[in-house]
Amino acid sequence: MGKLAGEKLARLVDLMARLRGPDGCPWDRDQDYDSIKGMLLEEAYEVVDAVDLKDFNGLEEELGDLLFQVVFYSRLAEEDGKFDIDAVIQNVHDKLVRRHPHVFGETRAANAEEALKSWMAVKEKEKNSQPNSPNTSLLDGIASALPSTLEAYELGLRAAEAGFDWVKPEDLLDKIAGELDEIRKELAGADEVNKHRLKEEVGDLMFAVANLTRQVRSDPESCLRGANQKFRRRFQALEAEVNRRGKSVRECTPRELDEVWELVKAQEKP
Repeated sequence: MGKLAGEKLARLVDLMARLRGPDGCPWDRDQDYDSIKGMLLEEAYEVVDAVDLKDFNGLEEELGDLLFQVVFYSRLAEEDGKFDIDAVIQNVHDKLVRRHPHVFGETRAANAEEALKSWMAVKEKEKNSQPNSPNTSLLDGIASALPSTLEAYELGLRAAEAGFDWVKPEDLLDKIAGELDEIRKELAGADEVNKHRLKEEVGDLMFAVANLTRQVRSDPESCLRGANQKFRRRFQALEAEVNRRGKSVRECTPRELDEVWELVKAQEKP
C-alpha cells in the first residue's frame, strides 16, 4: 500500500511539473505563492465541511484537492531552489518520529494526556535549542492568518503551557460572567454608548469563550460550526413551518417567530 501510494504521489508531482512547464497550462504557470493562498484556505475548509457532514466520498475528493495545493506550493519552491516535495515529506516524517518518543523511544504513554505532555516536552526542547533573540516570545509562530477564534485558542494554549491559565472551567465561567457584566455596564451607561469600549469588552468575552472550549477539550471553530449548523437547521425548519401557515418570515411578528422557534426546538428533542 505504501509503495503504491508513493508511486501515485510521484505521478501527481510529475503532473504538477507538466502543468507548470512550457507546454503546460497558462493559468497554472501564472500562479505564485500569494495567488493560490485563497485556494489553499478554501480547500482546507471544504475538508472540514466534509468531516462535519461525515461525507466520506466528499472527504476523499477534498483531501485530494488539499494535497494538490501542497504539491503546488512545493513545486513553486522547487522552481525557486528553496525546497522540494521530498524535503517536505522527509521533514514531517522526521518531526513525527522525533516528537513521539513514547512510540519510537523507550518511554511509553499510558493515555492521550501523557502522550500530549510527551509531545509538548519535545517541542519545548526543540524551541529552546534554537538561538534566541532578546525579543523571543512564547507566542511566536502563531499564524496571523488564523481565524480569530483559533488565534485566541492558540494564544491561550501557549500561555497555558507556561502555567498561565485558568485552573478549571468554572474559573473561566466566572471570567465570562464578569465580561458580561462589563458589557451591561457599557450598554446601560451614558446615552451615547462608547463603541470602542463596547467592542473591547465584547472581544474580551469572545476571547474567554474561545478558551473555555479548550478547557472542555474542544476548540472554538468546532463548537461554533456546530452551533451554526444547528441554527441553520432550525431556522430553515422555522421558515418551512411559517410557509405552511401561509405567511413569510418577514410578515410574522417577533412573538409569532418565538412561538414557531420554540416549536421547532421541541420537535428536535428525542
